[in-house]
Amino acid sequence: MIIAVDGPAASGKGTIARALSRHYNLPHLDTGLLYRAVAATVLRDKLTPEREADAIAACGFEDRLLEDPWLRSDEVGQIASVVSAHALVRAALLQRQRRFAAQPGGAVLDGRDIGTVIAPDADAKLFVKATPAIRARRRHLELQKQGSPVTYDKVLADIRARDERDAGRANAPMMMAADAAPLDTSFLSIEAAVQRAVELVDARVTA
Repeated sequence: MIIAVDGPAASGKGTIARALSRHYNLPHLDTGLLYRAVAATVLRDKLTPEREADAIAACGFEDRLLEDPWLRSDEVGQIASVVSAHALVRAALLQRQRRFAAQPGGAVLDGRDIGTVIAPDADAKLFVKATPAIRARRRHLELQKQGSPVTYDKVLADIRARDERDAGRANAPMMMAADAAPLDTSFLSIEAAVQRAVELVDARVTA
């Protein structure tokens, strides 16, 4: 069984995908980490994220980089949104994601184009969303816990800018697949959101 979980930043898709992975005993891949690894390599090597050639040069990262906590920083996240807009970067990481999805037994993948590009034949697809203000509040709390001095207004502006880049890029834009089930987590607790996600997946795979 392949489960595709898509949605914008801080919508809760990662938390939900990990919970679905545990519930159905399936391996999980946060595909955003692949783009964050490219972004981290760009930053480390002092490359230019807007230049496609530089971003492509950063795609040869080793798997162990995916375990680096730095990848989840806001700094890397902003650059990841830039490098992920390059068509050749997405092509370079495409087969890596598809191999993960195609492993025996299935998998859970979360990102922004899983249900539309990576695994269009997934058994169940969710599109997790929440209002920009709520997503910014969630991300701001995370950053505060990490000791970041960034303001809520700056986080909200960044969230909106990332949404615009992700939805507006020419190659594999963030969008809800026609056969995906929407899940708005704006006013749901984590527990309630996960429960609803399980219900939606069960409904799809038993239909």
